[in-house]
Amino acid sequence: MSLADLTFDRWRALDRDAAHRLACEAARSVGGRLVEFGGTPRPGGVVHRAVIERGGELFALIPGGEVAVGFDLERWRPLPEQLDSYRTQSLAGGFGFDDDLVAHLARCLTPRRTATVPTVLMAVEPRELPEEAESVQDFLTERGLRLPAPDEWEHACGAGAKTLFRWGSACPLDRAPYGEHDDPGGHRRRPNAFGLRIARDVYESELTSDPGSVYGGDGGEAVCGGYGDFVAWLPLATANRNPGMAEFLNGPEGEDMGDECGLRPVLDLG
Repeated sequence: MSLADLTFDRWRALDRDAAHRLACEAARSVGGRLVEFGGTPRPGGVVHRAVIERGGELFALIPGGEVAVGFDLERWRPLPEQLDSYRTQSLAGGFGFDDDLVAHLARCLTPRRTATVPTVLMAVEPRELPEEAESVQDFLTERGLRLPAPDEWEHACGAGAKTLFRWGSACPLDRAPYGEHDDPGGHRRRPNAFGLRIARDVYESELTSDPGSVYGGDGGEAVCGGYGDFVAWLPLATANRNPGMAEFLNGPEGEDMGDECGLRPVLDLG
């Protein structure tokens, strides 16, 4: 199988040796080298992890094809502690949230859907736009890179998971979702199945090619605003596009704030 034929479904169906060969081929195709290889068992097969070093920067191989992204709210049932947090903290705070938690999430999360995305290399860590750069577009284009599309970001973050968060449906409501706080369950700081360090800190918002879709964080709005423990974790949900954050960044007050959001460069293969 060639890289041109590689899809997420085929990637999960490959045995370890075949996946390793394709990972090495991907590394050679961009003048890089494979520095990490492993796998995470998932329904439908192992999600292989291939991290490639190129020009001093680490990229993860993200197989594409026809994939499922977004979140299925019709099948979701909140955990008792999540519902309690929303009712006793978020609603009691007088923030104008919808009485129904599902209705609140429907405004924040993209719906479950099928998308077709390319197989790419994506930066393991987000990076900041240098002060001397004139624009995000110019900075990335001159390096042969680009921003991920929203569907690409969600697919790369969730790595096939159908759960609310990339790691599962639960979140620890006894600690804040930012910084280097104690994280015994590895909910935030651990890389995802593809090897990306993503959706790990609500202060780490990331831009996509769509100005109206900002992922990975809300700039700390929910935490600082005291919106409630569960709502504070929601910006880390894979399908949370943070419409409020995008609206702020695209408005007059956020005109100079876009440079403070993270960029997760994408390197196209082929």
